[in-house]
Amino acid sequence: QVHLVESGGGSVQAGGSLRLSCAASGFSFSSYCMAWFRQAPGKEREGVATIYAGGSTSYADSVKGRFTVSRDNAKNTLYLQMNSLKPEDTAMYYCAAGLTRCNTSWGRGTQVTVSS
Repeated sequence: QVHLVESGGGSVQAGGSLRLSCAASGFSFSSYCMAWFRQAPGKEREGVATIYAGGSTSYADSVKGRFTVSRDNAKNTLYLQMNSLKPEDTAMYYCAAGLTRCNTSWGRGTQVTVSS
């Protein structure tokens, strides 16, 4: 059974940095597509960054050049390094996993709040 637990969220001032982690268990982590999504109050959930089993990545235009997604297959952990944070990055951030689609299973999320 896929189990995903996010951590690393918190409150930071604009321009600051945070590193989110997602500890994965119950599946063959290295074979799965992994992704970060976020949802701000009153808004739909949106994709932030994806890293495929082969290591290729993709990003939402709004975070390109500021966020970096990575994975450590030896530790079964997904990361999201977030730099130059903006108030509009404030949201609940979710880790997701899947074999073909990258959003089949979800974690419970970690809150990121960026103040101006």
